[in-house]
Amino acid sequence: MNQRPITEDDLHAYVDQALEPERRAEVASYLDEHPDVANRVAGFANQREQLRGALASIADEPLPAELNLSHIIESRKRRPLRAWRAIAAMLLLGIGGLGGWTMRSVLPDSSNGLSALAQEAAYTYGVYAPDRVRPVEIRASDSAELTQWICSRLKQPVKVPDLSVSGYRLMGGRLVATSHGPAAMFMYDDDRGDRLVVLTRPMSSRNQDAPMMPQSSGDVAGFAWIDDGLGYTLVGQLPTDTLKPIANEIRKQARPI
Repeated sequence: MNQRPITEDDLHAYVDQALEPERRAEVASYLDEHPDVANRVAGFANQREQLRGALASIADEPLPAELNLSHIIESRKRRPLRAWRAIAAMLLLGIGGLGGWTMRSVLPDSSNGLSALAQEAAYTYGVYAPDRVRPVEIRASDSAELTQWICSRLKQPVKVPDLSVSGYRLMGGRLVATSHGPAAMFMYDDDRGDRLVVLTRPMSSRNQDAPMMPQSSGDVAGFAWIDDGLGYTLVGQLPTDTLKPIANEIRKQARPI
């Protein structure tokens, strides 16, 4: 029986000591075999301890009265909508966690969702594309397993794009964590060693469709779009006029799903 792949979620849960004993042992064994990943996880643990140390002096302080939920509800009855939005923004920044995510729906949407999607893809590219040891979690030879895993985690059908007509072969993929939930990353390369990343994830109910738009972040460029509630981004270190026909091919393949 194949061991369930180790994901980014597992690594962070390992640092937070939130894994079941059996899964924690599997992650520990994986880290023993992958010192590069172990070094990255050690960095996570160090950051965690630094944060805990920096916030230790205020960790047990009572919640300020102005952030008390009953106080906020009462204030909402008396204040205009603009003041309520300010309180909601303060909650998002100050409290975080479940409360913050619950309240964010009252805030106006500052974009059509493409900018966040493109930034997530650029960040993912920067982390995994340069990795010559383990850039993907499941390799192309196990594409059926990859597709099943991705669809299960995203809770909707996702097709792995075939970019062979564009000269790129699938290397494999993995799940990545974003501030909007899990996303699927598919990585491709060509005979010259150039790599492309396709990132896809479900979008919010307010962002169900958006036309393809060029995006760039540093030396990473690409295109992002949304079809039927599923966002897609293609990124790479190539000119946009080279990436656009590839993005069009991905969109054409994904639409029948």
